[in-house]
Amino acid sequence: MGLGATLYRFEIALSDTDRGVYESLELRVARHPSESGPFLIVRVLAYCLEHADGLSFSKGGISETDEPALSIRDLTGRRLAWIEVGAPSAERLHKASKSTPRVALYTDRTLDLLRTPLGGERVHRAHEILVTAFPQPFLRALESRLERSARWDVSVSDGHLYVTVGSESFDCSIERAPLFESDS
Repeated sequence: MGLGATLYRFEIALSDTDRGVYESLELRVARHPSESGPFLIVRVLAYCLEHADGLSFSKGGISETDEPALSIRDLTGRRLAWIEVGAPSAERLHKASKSTPRVALYTDRTLDLLRTPLGGERVHRAHEILVTAFPQPFLRALESRLERSARWDVSVSDGHLYVTVGSESFDCSIERAPLFESDS
């Protein structure tokens, strides 16, 4: 019998002045036994940075192969945004881009490391897929403060992300870049 997921509870005070989003979030996030701390943190931060009506984590978590990490759906259930985390395959991104109006990717990899295995692969509207890469030192610092029951203050202002955990603050720039540059 394999190990089960570990449940993490996040209470997040979200203040995103760039988008005018101010919310108190209570998230229960299942961490798969094979999931690293930084990957879990990227999923939680992606949720914060994408927060909107209709946003949800996939039902099967990271073990779900046919669903993105996060989706935004309208009231009819139609998917408006497919939000990936990590380093998905070209085939997966191609499928997402063909089936959904907007695709976003959040990762703990550098853009060059992400692009290398995808080079030469066909990805529909690849130049429209925006990638947000979080720096490893930022993620590692947050990981050192990761607890199963956490209280975070997450703020976004002028393209900069600030996360406060207890008395410590961590920050990084939010830089979004297309998966691939347009050939035109």
